[in-house]
Amino acid sequence: MELTLSIPALLFPAISLTMLAYNARYLAIAALIRQLHQKYQETESGTIALQVRKLRKRLTIIKNMQATAIFSFLLAVITMSLIYIEQRFWANLVFGISLLALMVSLVLSFIEVQLSTKALSIQLEDMEG
Repeated sequence: MELTLSIPALLFPAISLTMLAYNARYLAIAALIRQLHQKYQETESGTIALQVRKLRKRLTIIKNMQATAIFSFLLAVITMSLIYIEQRFWANLVFGISLLALMVSLVLSFIEVQLSTKALSIQLEDMEG
């Protein structure tokens, strides 16, 4: 199959939507951390400190998700440039790396969702008694 300009261009909307979703997760966690920080200053609860440490781990994962998605996007643009200057071998190689970066980003997203679900489950169990 020949790599054409339209193939890497297909990644643009997918990566853009992925970045929006990642940014929304980041903003939600950042707001939660701010709330917990305020509660911690008032109560100095060890439980809150533990929650903040877990959220820090999730923030790191989200940062890496965003970085690999951006890297994938950049490589898709480079692929299009390589196709334009007729460097087919390099275009194929860079596009393959772009897809790999996108897969890494999605795997990180899966891991972060699992951590988020586990945290919510623990909180629900605590509420149920």
